[in-house]
Amino acid sequence: MRKITQALSAVCLLFALNNTVTAHASSPSPLYPGTDVARLAEQAPIHWVSVAQIESSLMSHPPMAVGFDIDDTVLFSSPGFWRGQKTWSPGSEAYLKNPAFWEKMNNGWDEFSIPKEVARSLIAMHVKRGDSIYFITGRSETKTETVSKTLQDDFLIPATSMNPVIFAGDKPGQNTKTQWLKEKGVKVFYGDSDNDISAAREAGARGIRVLRASNSTYRPLPQAGKFNEEVIVNSEY
Repeated sequence: MRKITQALSAVCLLFALNNTVTAHASSPSPLYPGTDVARLAEQAPIHWVSVAQIESSLMSHPPMAVGFDIDDTVLFSSPGFWRGQKTWSPGSEAYLKNPAFWEKMNNGWDEFSIPKEVARSLIAMHVKRGDSIYFITGRSETKTETVSKTLQDDFLIPATSMNPVIFAGDKPGQNTKTQWLKEKGVKVFYGDSDNDISAAREAGARGIRVLRASNSTYRPLPQAGKFNEEVIVNSEY
């Protein structure tokens, strides 16, 4: 009888432990977790700048050549890239090597891209200064393109300041934008990716980071400020 009682006690204990573990495992996160002032005030220790501060820093400089990356820097172009992936290579990045995708992207799909407000401010500032504006992108080149006109129209760039888009392309192990920055004598280059900042530095230009929107299809998100470069505040949109 004693053995039976011990066995039953052991079974009950195991059952109770199992229920406890299951309850903990299935417990949902708190619906109202709350926060505190320290978390709300926390900021990354990086070199934040505003468009006004950039403009002020250039006041003593004559008109110059300045450059911009396109995707996630001046345009939120994820809609076109999302459509391209769904059309040509669902679940993979293979579509980026497909000329058919680039034909579409460079010839009309930017009509679905949203101009970023930070780019409006930056470009208006450089136009006012009389700077020559270059757009240098890692997109693949196509026989025709409407990107230049789209950018000129979206950002109200006068013909005297606008240059045709440079399609630097993507070559493994090579930062294709560097040579173009050198060739065009670009002094300031804005971009969202690490490659943009690296290209600027390799070319002897001032590289300034624009934040990539958190809902961009271009993942993973870069670590802005990792090179101790300037990062523009509120530039994710």
